[in-house]
Amino acid sequence: MILVSGSIATDHLMTFPGSFAEQILPESLSAISLSFLADELTVHRGGVAANIAYGIARLGGRTVLVGAVGADFDVEYRGWLEASGVDCAGVLTSATAHTARFVCTTDRELCQIATFYPGAMSESESIDLAPIGDRHRPTLVLIGPDMPGAMLRHAAVCRDRGWRFAADPSQQLATMTAAEVREFITGAAYLFTNEYEYDLLLDRTDLSDRQLTELVGLAVTTLGAKGVRLTDRLGTSTVPAVPVDRVIDPTGSGDAFRAGFLIGTARGLSPFAAAELGCQVATLCLAQPGTQTYDPRGLGGPDHV
Repeated sequence: MILVSGSIATDHLMTFPGSFAEQILPESLSAISLSFLADELTVHRGGVAANIAYGIARLGGRTVLVGAVGADFDVEYRGWLEASGVDCAGVLTSATAHTARFVCTTDRELCQIATFYPGAMSESESIDLAPIGDRHRPTLVLIGPDMPGAMLRHAAVCRDRGWRFAADPSQQLATMTAAEVREFITGAAYLFTNEYEYDLLLDRTDLSDRQLTELVGLAVTTLGAKGVRLTDRLGTSTVPAVPVDRVIDPTGSGDAFRAGFLIGTARGLSPFAAAELGCQVATLCLAQPGTQTYDPRGLGGPDHV
């Protein structure tokens, strides 16, 4: 059983046919004021935790989603996740706020500019992970981007209970202090970041690569088309990305990778082989619009694990 905590949101995804870089004047960044005319808008179910839980369930894993939502979640989203195999027993419903919103624009170079409105997620700090975990006895807890207080609280519960956990700070690195980041990742079996987030984490905490490996078991860093870097105390290895004919939408591909990686390790694969599986799942997500529209069933079966 894998518990997945973090954001649950509705994604509003737009595409800009031009290039952000061509519109930005470096010498005028202090007074930047831009508007991009998008040529497409799609609305999808999303949120990092919900995306990862979806992928795990679709790969045949048992997972419980933990996070905070608004009453609008029950209109359609809850039913979709439960039909996909996700246990929503750990979801808290706010009496006043709407489910979080993620608004993202992607340009022709696949660069993205996004805004996240937390909404009901602001109440996630009131969720107590202990009784949820005691009831489901997790083999691993993935702690994804959430309100920083909730992330720190969940990590502390995992350390107290002796549950293995994966730390995935993602965009919350921009809001957490250096001390909070250090506290959050300490003792994690896995640390998930992309390449930029990894460098930001080291810069923010003033840690070296070696010092980081003393705090976490394995740093798993996604590198986009360059694959995935795995770093632990014994060294570094790189897993190549799976080629994709056409990228439809990069949003959620990192979450899809995490789902594949976690299923792989849960079923006894080495980290390298689990990362290979994760890259396969990510490729499926890249080829579909939205974050929960791909179907990875079969990848997590006996032939792969």
